[in-house]
Amino acid sequence: MTRDRNEIQQEAQLILDTLAFTPFENCIPLSREFDDIPSRLGLYAFRHQTEGLLYIGKAKNLRDRLKGGHKAYLWGWLDRYDPDQVRIAYQVIQQWQRPGLSYELETLILQATNPPYNVMIPREL
Repeated sequence: MTRDRNEIQQEAQLILDTLAFTPFENCIPLSREFDDIPSRLGLYAFRHQTEGLLYIGKAKNLRDRLKGGHKAYLWGWLDRYDPDQVRIAYQVIQQWQRPGLSYELETLILQATNPPYNVMIPREL
C-alpha cells in the first residue's frame, strides 16, 4: 500500500511540474473550441502569465470541460485579467485500471499548490 501511495505522489509531482512549469507560450490560449486540447481524461490548469496557477481541475474529457464554460473565466474577468495573459496547461493521464486515481492526483496537487480559484480543497484522501 505504501508503494502505491509513493507512486501516486511521484505521478502527482510530474503532473504538477507540467502544469506549473510548461513555458507560458507553449500553453493553450483561451478559445471557444479548444481544438488543440484532446478529448481525453486529464488534469488542467488555468495559468496567468505572471501570477502563475489560478485553478487546477480534472476532467474525463478535457476539451468538453473547457468548451462548456468554466468558473475560472468569470473569476478572471472579475479580477480584470487580460484574456491574452491567461492560458491552459494540461496533462493527459491514464487510470491504470484504478478507480479514483484522477481524484487522488488532483487532491495531492491542490494541497501542494492552493490555487486562488479553487474554492474548496479536500484536506485528506
